[in-house]
Amino acid sequence: MSENQLATSANSAKLKRGLHARHLNMIAIGGAIGTGLFVASGATINQAGPGGALVAYSLIGLMVFFLMQSLGEMATFLPVSGSFEEYGTRFVSPSFGFATGWNYWYNWAITVAAELVAAAIVMQYWLPDVPSWVWSLSFLALLFTFNAISVRGFGESEFWFASIKVITVLVFLVLGLAMILGIMGGDSVGFHNWTTGEAPFVNGGLGILSVFMIAGFSFQGTEMLGIAAGETEDPEKNIPKATRSVFWRILLFYIGAITVIGFLIPYTDPSLLNPNGDIALSPFTLVFERAGIAAAASVMNAVILTAVLSAGNSGLYVSTRMLYALAEGKKAPQIFARVNKWGVPMAALLATTAVGAVGFFLSLLGSGQAYTWLVNASGLAGFITWVCIAWCHVKFRRAYVAQGGDAKDLPFRAPLFPFGPLLAMLMCLVVIAGQNYEAFLGDGTFTSLLSSYIGLPMFLALWAGHKLITKSKPIQPDEADLSRAHH
Repeated sequence: MSENQLATSANSAKLKRGLHARHLNMIAIGGAIGTGLFVASGATINQAGPGGALVAYSLIGLMVFFLMQSLGEMATFLPVSGSFEEYGTRFVSPSFGFATGWNYWYNWAITVAAELVAAAIVMQYWLPDVPSWVWSLSFLALLFTFNAISVRGFGESEFWFASIKVITVLVFLVLGLAMILGIMGGDSVGFHNWTTGEAPFVNGGLGILSVFMIAGFSFQGTEMLGIAAGETEDPEKNIPKATRSVFWRILLFYIGAITVIGFLIPYTDPSLLNPNGDIALSPFTLVFERAGIAAAASVMNAVILTAVLSAGNSGLYVSTRMLYALAEGKKAPQIFARVNKWGVPMAALLATTAVGAVGFFLSLLGSGQAYTWLVNASGLAGFITWVCIAWCHVKFRRAYVAQGGDAKDLPFRAPLFPFGPLLAMLMCLVVIAGQNYEAFLGDGTFTSLLSSYIGLPMFLALWAGHKLITKSKPIQPDEADLSRAHH
């Protein structure tokens, strides 16, 4: 009996394959279209100008394309809920898998907190007199309920949340184009905002590097496909399909939206950032207001709210499943491996919800700055996860070939191997290193340095600590576990 079977032999209930192809598509899109696009995109244009923001989002988009191909190949071959934690354990080393899993759990548990902060900011638009914590706690209770019903309950709520976002971005693109061409809202704007002041590239290359982080945070969530694979019906057919389509949709939404915002709002606009450096208003809301559609701004805010809740919803789902997978592999307390009769790991869900709540309460110590801290911490953890995915793919392919497999026989094959994962890994490492380059140039404080890089020592400590305690060895390609039977 395998270790994974032993871990759950006392617990006959298992996760259920209750997610359909439409759920899988929307989970990956929904997780990636959140506050990063609707709220933080204005800050990127403010910091790097329209051209700089566009370059940053395009480069991150290319990197994510290769990462998704890598993940698609592994998740089609081995669709398990632990995903990259399991791949790290099987193909790199048990300690690497341990660190990857806990890093990912922390990443999304903190992101849930970041989304709660954002939800409260959005609600201030309508009801400025209600304390923000009231909204955040109400929304946390709502997300907990969606996740507690069943995987189908989560899948359905996410499908509708994400559909609203997708429709909105499409409407925004059409409206924006009409405004750019002067069909709506007065004369055509032309390229004025691309040439005003320092535009299109504000702060040059350093400006682009500084918004890489926000762009990366915006794209995070695309890798949720890997986690959802463990509960997806017919994974061999549905995962490759979702992998192929999701990237192009996200590219259209992100690159399209950043281009439209760049045309319509100058990077110097005070509404993008308020004087203390916090995000003031969503650029989407600004565009609709300027089109003279009074109600549209309110509608847009409602959409941003669903976007925030959707990202929080999927964040709660994937972090809960990762904690479950860690417990199943004996890398977390066994209570988290328990699943109720509806296929929900309830103890893991409760623990993750509690961490989201604690993260949110920390944010009450000053709304805007705390939000930035949370985004930085979880953003870096996300980039570390992406490095892990790329490295696992390189090791998986080595093991597959070393054990007599032919890459042509894989159910889904990533193109441009090994160039794709290696380029993605290199780009991720550049972003991780360049997190807070200002501090190295003598412009930053120790606090800002710490907030930018805190995720890295945490990951390395998890890896080294597990290695010291368990004396685990790196996995050799010819010894890697490629078995698919016990899943």
